[in-house]
Amino acid sequence: MRIILVDDDPIVCQSLQTIIELSARQEGLKDVRVVASGRSGEDAIALYRQEKPDILLLDIQMSGLDGLSAAKAILQEDPSARILFLTTFLDEAYILEALRLGAKGYLMKSAASHILPALLAVTAGQRVYGDEIVDQLPRILAADPGRLDPPDEEAARQASSFASLSDSEWRLVKLVAQGQNNRELAQNLHFSEGTVRNYLSQILEKLALRDRTQLAVQYYKEGFH
Repeated sequence: MRIILVDDDPIVCQSLQTIIELSARQEGLKDVRVVASGRSGEDAIALYRQEKPDILLLDIQMSGLDGLSAAKAILQEDPSARILFLTTFLDEAYILEALRLGAKGYLMKSAASHILPALLAVTAGQRVYGDEIVDQLPRILAADPGRLDPPDEEAARQASSFASLSDSEWRLVKLVAQGQNNRELAQNLHFSEGTVRNYLSQILEKLALRDRTQLAVQYYKEGFH
């Protein structure tokens, strides 16, 4: 795993590199290394073009070009870029913009000592969000103004990652995104709770998602409501 770190504080960059590489050695992971570090959004773009890392670990507020703007530019050039934000700002606008951009995660710097598992999860195709962010996601996502008109929903679904789902699975996804638990899902869909659990497992497997939180994030990130 080749990683680029970008943070305007050189001490933070050095600390993160130490944490990542030491944790990797302790886990016996010899291929995890930080290949470059930068101090600004401009550095992030230049280093990404130069190194093509597996993951870009990026701060948000920096002098010059901020992290969100840098991520947008990088993702426009390379939509497959895996960008993980690590910041001190638990800001709703930042979180929502990170989701819209297609970032692979949003973590607080207070969790930096546990950064290696997050990096490994991202390389495995997962999205990662800190506990503080997960607690706020339902409210943040529900307030997202980027919504589709109802008549366009089916066409949009067929053009989205949800196209492979059956109508019943799609109805369940919509209710999960509203925050309903298994009992509420069973009541609304007239299923048993066991059937609901089976449907959820099938949906998560089809979409290569880990849990219902990631499912709800994906639903809102693709513009549904």
